[in-house]
Amino acid sequence: MSTPHSPIPPLEVRERAACMCEAGSACSTFAPGHALHLIQTRLASATPTEWIDAMVEATDPDAGTIVVRGIVDANAVLLWSGAGAAGALEIGAPVALHDRYHVLAVGTRWFNVLRDA
Repeated sequence: MSTPHSPIPPLEVRERAACMCEAGSACSTFAPGHALHLIQTRLASATPTEWIDAMVEATDPDAGTIVVRGIVDANAVLLWSGAGAAGALEIGAPVALHDRYHVLAVGTRWFNVLRDA
């Protein structure tokens, strides 16, 4: 005796996942500009020649945007961080940007950033 097979259809995803930083909480994703991942930190640490020294030119803590200008090449770079980097910076502050792994170093604090936000 066998029982009839009644497949259960999969549920559709109806909503797009949102990061908690949009609601003022800690980031819940590791996408560029959100929380800093341990592997991201280790990769940036393992490639010290790829850091770019820069100075903060402008910040907007409400929007999470930061403009830094490279010291050597003098190029301006627009960054975004949902983890609060813009609030931790002052205009004229020295920073280091690891463009390959999306890391902004502000003293001893590191932030995950999105370039050209």
